[in-house]
Amino acid sequence: MIPAGVKVFLASHPVDLRKGPDGVLALVREAGSDPFSGALYVFRAERADRVKIVWWDGTGLVLYSKRLEKAHFCWPRIGTHLVQLNHAQLLALVDGIDWTRVHARASA
Repeated sequence: MIPAGVKVFLASHPVDLRKGPDGVLALVREAGSDPFSGALYVFRAERADRVKIVWWDGTGLVLYSKRLEKAHFCWPRIGTHLVQLNHAQLLALVDGIDWTRVHARASA
């Protein structure tokens, strides 16, 4: 279970998802981030039907992979930037839902 306060970073450029845990950690380092910071890093395949997530939970490395059978993950425009998501947006992304439509509810 991922705690709600974990920072989530989405890489906007496709990567080779044949990489294992060490290869994905190398991608995080190459982007100038610390893979052991407790943040969660999300990567996509070229076709956007596959996603790989890496996260250091404090005790070990968690590697999550998912392939959508009849759809594509919603992804920002391809580039070299990182996009930060909140917990609800991450859950929407993993479910194949358009996470850009998920916003925090305004306080009444």
